Amino acid sequence: MNDAMSRYRAITGHRLFWPAAVLFVMLAANTIYRPGFLSIELKDGHLYGTPIDILRLSAPLILVALGMTLVISTGGIDLSVGSLCAISGAIACMYISKQPDQSSLGVVVTALAMAMGVSLVLGAWNGVLVAVIGIQPIIATLILMVAGRGLAQLITEGQIITINSEPYRAIGLGHALTLPLAIFIALAAALLVAAFTRRTALGMIIESVGGNSMASRLAGIRSGRVIFLAYVISAACAAVAGFMMTANVSSADGNAVGLWVELDAILAVVIGGTSLAGGRFFLSGTIIGALIIQTLTTTVYAMDISPQTSLLFKAVVVIAVCLIQAPAFRARFSRRRRNSPPPAPVADKPKEQVPA
Repeated sequence: MNDAMSRYRAITGHRLFWPAAVLFVMLAANTIYRPGFLSIELKDGHLYGTPIDILRLSAPLILVALGMTLVISTGGIDLSVGSLCAISGAIACMYISKQPDQSSLGVVVTALAMAMGVSLVLGAWNGVLVAVIGIQPIIATLILMVAGRGLAQLITEGQIITINSEPYRAIGLGHALTLPLAIFIALAAALLVAAFTRRTALGMIIESVGGNSMASRLAGIRSGRVIFLAYVISAACAAVAGFMMTANVSSADGNAVGLWVELDAILAVVIGGTSLAGGRFFLSGTIIGALIIQTLTTTVYAMDISPQTSLLFKAVVVIAVCLIQAPAFRARFSRRRRNSPPPAPVADKPKEQVPA
């Protein structure tokens, strides 16, 4: 009995158990509501189905959340990722729209390079404001969040820029090995970030800066450079996500692309187990958190929940997920159950004496 309880506590105490359990419950509930929810079929050499759509649509959020994870682990926050998505998509689509041959691979590569370069410069701007000047991260990135959205509008001149470029469209809707190309791009980014943070000392350095920046400086770590690098990586991830978002619709709308994606990214990071106070981070948990948010969005659409109540429904589910995986909440709930008074014993009725 004790061995079984210890195994149960070890399993439920794992940082990925509760996010994975919530994702499983959501998929099961959707399958019960709509039996064909998990069905996948092969058409023209491509896989189609709701699970494939969830993976494809969650790819931009996974990219943004990966960069957000590194920033949050340093003790900061990046509210400008949505604007960076809009800026990168606007620059790429604007450049492609002005070319005579929009389907030229060289044109698309040039557009992507220009947009990525501008995004890296803006990420470096955030890093300088936070790491060098010392502005609070929420204020420093709020500046670019507001100004960046206006910059995207200036690039597109307040219009929706439409393009007809198959190479660019493939970023969001292309296929490789029967799966959407966006899934492989997100997977490659996740593996690249994991390789640099878990196979080298970079991850430990980031966690030390977020856990105690003063102690890390006394240990010889240049925390300013680490924080600067985290914001640059976050900008690069947001730029690629912006390419995907605009490639999905072959157009760039500076006012709509990446709108509120920073909030979903923060939620994905928190659901994945990374603390907003900084310190240890969990990339795998962040990916599961992004899948939960996209599955929740798909659930809202599948159940025909009205737009007026969809945001409230999502908020209630997210609160429930955060409470379920919070160790303090689970400990308090289990303690309350343990301390509940036992039921009062039922007194035996006195036996009636039979008269002689």
